[in-house]
Amino acid sequence: MSKTNYSFEFFPPRTAEGQEKLKMTVKNLSAFDPEFFSVTFGAGGSTKDKTIETVNTIKHDGFIAVPHISCITSTKDEVLKLVQDYQNKGINRLVALRGDNPSGIAGQGDFSHASDLVSFIRENTGDYFHIDVAAYPEYHPESIGAKDDLNNFKTKIDAGANSAITQFFFNVDSYFKFIEECDRLNITIPIVPGIMPIYNIKQLARFSQACGAEIPRWLRYKLESYDEDINSLRDYGIDFISELCETLQQFGVESIHFYTLNESGIVSKILKNITR
Repeated sequence: MSKTNYSFEFFPPRTAEGQEKLKMTVKNLSAFDPEFFSVTFGAGGSTKDKTIETVNTIKHDGFIAVPHISCITSTKDEVLKLVQDYQNKGINRLVALRGDNPSGIAGQGDFSHASDLVSFIRENTGDYFHIDVAAYPEYHPESIGAKDDLNNFKTKIDAGANSAITQFFFNVDSYFKFIEECDRLNITIPIVPGIMPIYNIKQLARFSQACGAEIPRWLRYKLESYDEDINSLRDYGIDFISELCETLQQFGVESIHFYTLNESGIVSKILKNITR
């Protein structure tokens, strides 16, 4: 089995304590030789300044930092300035997303879809950036159907995306089925599975409802059965996610992306299981 590439996603910390915690998380996860660390952008770019600050810190510490850019409320001038700033700092990889429209903000910016953002970045920076986009094995929550969802994904690829990172999933068949459907559309870019560790059921259910990722009924019942025994729930979650990752590896998946929630402990235990 060939070596698997790993990458890790963080959100920008809002406090000095959170910043110190993230520095330790980066240090701990760097032991697994990550391909990159990505940093989220927040709804409507609500954490833009913190994203830039976090990206700069990670890069300054000697690691590859990949900023997210969401475009739903952004103007072309704002995006152009941002990508040029990243270009000037030597950052050459981005995660381009439509993003969620933040509540309380009326109207939109100059972009309606992530494909518009990808096209705009390509038009203004050529092939300088490696651009990742989002993929949805269980379909985007706003999708009107499977065919429409796949066509929207292909539009992002045709606009110039180099690779994709999936929304998290717990049914590995959904990922492989998605890959089969992409093959039929001659989509050949790498589609990296995004993996969400299990920290607690309430948090997971909230994430799942927001993004449309299914928690299989049997898994939800199993997690709920631990009630307030959070340690046992997490031990079970580590075993379950480790097995999911091992299955992906056994079927030739070359890269795995972890949604860390700025924590390293559980992710590290999973990685030790699948790399031993």
